[in-house]
Amino acid sequence: MKARQCLAIAGLTALSLVQGPAFAQTFPVKPLRLIAPFPTGASQILAHMLSEKLAESLGQPVVVDYRPGGGGNIGAEVAARMPPDGYTMVILSASHATNPSMYKKLKYDPIKDFAPITLAATVPNLIVVHPSLPVNSLKELAALGQKNPGKLTFGSGGVGSSNHLASELFASINHLKMVHVPYKGASIALTNILSGESDMVVVTVPATIPFINAGRLRGLAVLDTKRVPQLPQLPTSVEAGMPDLQLTTWYGVAAPAGLRSDIIARLHKDTSAAMQANDVKQRLAHVGIDAAVSATPAEFGDYIRAEVTRWAKIIRAAKIQFD
Repeated sequence: MKARQCLAIAGLTALSLVQGPAFAQTFPVKPLRLIAPFPTGASQILAHMLSEKLAESLGQPVVVDYRPGGGGNIGAEVAARMPPDGYTMVILSASHATNPSMYKKLKYDPIKDFAPITLAATVPNLIVVHPSLPVNSLKELAALGQKNPGKLTFGSGGVGSSNHLASELFASINHLKMVHVPYKGASIALTNILSGESDMVVVTVPATIPFINAGRLRGLAVLDTKRVPQLPQLPTSVEAGMPDLQLTTWYGVAAPAGLRSDIIARLHKDTSAAMQANDVKQRLAHVGIDAAVSATPAEFGDYIRAEVTRWAKIIRAAKIQFD
């Protein structure tokens, strides 16, 4: 009896070794879901393009499931609670790295509850000021703020938004006291600086190009390590003497934690290929989004952890926290 049991166990073990690779080869066998925590903007564009490309390469429909709210928290929480079977993915954004430090009662762990797949896209940001402000560089803006404490105003898309945090970082680096003017969205903040209601705002490059070219806004620096082709005259924050002042709006793809490594590898391969396709890169570049992929899933995981750590320090210094 014992001998037969041992043979049965050995047989099951051998069968599992055979089935593992076979399962990876047949995956997927049903439609996949791609959760998008933001219904508009770059996240929406990225979700639409990825769903199309992945459906082609995976041979199954990829349905975009929009779950907006909570600065991306709602969509992330839904994804974190799904089975780790490869049939649910989620688009993560820069807010995934800032929310853990701002929300007291976050219902998921940004690191432990997700299996990173790859970085997918980045969007450069820059600091712009109203043309009436007598400054032409970051150093001049800082000097003006130091001479007039509490008088310079900056707009944002709301308390805790990425452009709010970047402006707080600028103030911290230069020891400034500035007045925050929050709005319900970055687009409204941009509209209001155009009318002169605030002095400066951090905003994505694509949103500002027509206004800078028309002289309605003055760009001071791109908050990145490289200049952008659309505005080649603008220096980077590194060139402007503030290397720590960087804000790249990023987007990536992840799955629920516990996903098999072979399925992660398949999704990384197909997602990376989708983002590197010429038509995708051209369509994204047209709206100011740079396609970007991680060499490995682990590399994307390291990137997320570094972003969580970096922004935690800034958020603590700015004393931003929600219930």
